[in-house]
Amino acid sequence: MAAEIIMPKAGMAMEEGTVVQWYKEIGDPIEQGEAVLEILTDKVNMDVEAEASGVLLAKLAEEGTVLPVFTVIGYIGAEGEEVPAAQAAAPAAPAAKEAPKKTDEAAPAPASDDAFDVIVLGGGPAGYVAAIKAAQLGGKVAIVEKIRVGGTCLNRGCIPTKTYVKNAEILEHVAHAKNRGIMFADSAFDLDMDKIVGYKDDVVMTLTSGVAGLLTSYGVKQYNELGVITKDKKVRLASGEELEGKKIIWAGGSQVAQIPIPGIDHERVLTSDTILDLKEVPESMIVIGGGVIGCEMAEIFNAYGTKVTIVELADELLPMMEVEISQALRAQFEKKGVTVMTGRKVEKFEGESDKVTVTIDGGQALVGERALVSIGRVPDLSGLGELELEMNRGRVVVDDKMETSIEGIYAPGDINGRHMLAHAAFKMGEVAAANAMGHDETVDLSIVPSAVYLLPEIGAVGLTEAEAKKKYGEVLVGKFPFAGNGRALASGELVGMIKVIVEPKYFELVGAHIYGPCAAEMINEAAALMAAEVPADIIADTIHGHPTYSEAFMEACADALKRCIHLPKKA
Repeated sequence: MAAEIIMPKAGMAMEEGTVVQWYKEIGDPIEQGEAVLEILTDKVNMDVEAEASGVLLAKLAEEGTVLPVFTVIGYIGAEGEEVPAAQAAAPAAPAAKEAPKKTDEAAPAPASDDAFDVIVLGGGPAGYVAAIKAAQLGGKVAIVEKIRVGGTCLNRGCIPTKTYVKNAEILEHVAHAKNRGIMFADSAFDLDMDKIVGYKDDVVMTLTSGVAGLLTSYGVKQYNELGVITKDKKVRLASGEELEGKKIIWAGGSQVAQIPIPGIDHERVLTSDTILDLKEVPESMIVIGGGVIGCEMAEIFNAYGTKVTIVELADELLPMMEVEISQALRAQFEKKGVTVMTGRKVEKFEGESDKVTVTIDGGQALVGERALVSIGRVPDLSGLGELELEMNRGRVVVDDKMETSIEGIYAPGDINGRHMLAHAAFKMGEVAAANAMGHDETVDLSIVPSAVYLLPEIGAVGLTEAEAKKKYGEVLVGKFPFAGNGRALASGELVGMIKVIVEPKYFELVGAHIYGPCAAEMINEAAALMAAEVPADIIADTIHGHPTYSEAFMEACADALKRCIHLPKKA
């Protein structure tokens, strides 16, 4: 039976490819593994190799034809063998992409000569990056921020929490020091919460001041007040001044999500914002929400000595993560004394002067000195003003150029809800600025790494095993435990593993999940290799330094192909 030559899917984001040139003519002999033709993907040119030996029986696509992945483009078989009707493959239709419907609003009057080229509303990761990028491209730029630049990440999220996680890491290292023969005269410790909060504030101020300095160096005009977008596409400041700009980038960011539960506004019920300034260590805390914020705060306060209980509505902690990692995290938390309650719903809060009672489904009452509601964040729409943009469940709809339903207004970052991560916002901000300045760029968010800063850390990129099976059917799975890694053993970091998901036809790496030391750093190697479409067999053959934690990534890729040297032979 004749063997098909198909347009391969050579990357997670690849939907179509172009036939560049055929190396063989009909009737030419071909050996298995020999290059038959060259194609162009969205990133690189590559050869398509024969999966069988024989002669080229048919070419179904001419050079220059654009085809969807998995389209049959030729046949190889025995000389004279019949093949299915050799009709030329049709060029691929452009892939439909979600995009906002542009409005028919009348165009505003031409901007005056002294108007800004770009006005950025919001100074978080998407906003300040967009402002700098637009200035680098020669624009006259203004940025409007109601509090201070840096947004949630620098002021109330990534940076403050990582500062506190480092405290927890120091305490954990001290607690484990005696296992390594390092004895302290007194293992007791005290916490000066004024200093802890002050150190966090110093870190935040250093970074936010640095961002403000960068904006100044690029000549970006900074306005430190609330701004809203008017119907005629200007930005009105709280002071009454109106700023005129040719294009507007609305990078409004996000705010704490709230749920309508009785008693949630009690002073002993904290949010992910207010807990960062807490200057006391509660004896007990009930954390509502087992997502990223809730788990990180549970890690921090457990290390400080607080008795922590996590209540999560889903069946697992970190429900968006690989289930094996979620289960391993639960076991690690419980080993540290954290109580984990999953599949449970909060019904009400009842507070007194010195405690709060959290009632969950079934009437069970949990009592703690403090409660933390950490159920995530939602877009902050306070800058919307008079505009009527296309929205989807409270999120601004944008296309891949970050443009909204109103031409000339862009909305990168958390405001569009696509990827509520600072590093994704950086890239979205750059793309929005480039397009606002007349360029034509799009952003690909198919490969965005994420991390959870626990002890040990979690890093993930791409598909989970369950997601990959839905997409590809059968997949190859490789795992390597840190208990078998030399660097981890030497460092006493034995908890966790690396798990990779590989598509079996081309050995494409479609997912990587790490629970272990330096996971937040190592996941970037996986993301970079996935973006470059480097297959798992090449990764497994790439020499990694020894002893390093990242060797485990190489070993996991080798395990997916059943040739890992440092794991026992599989049955």
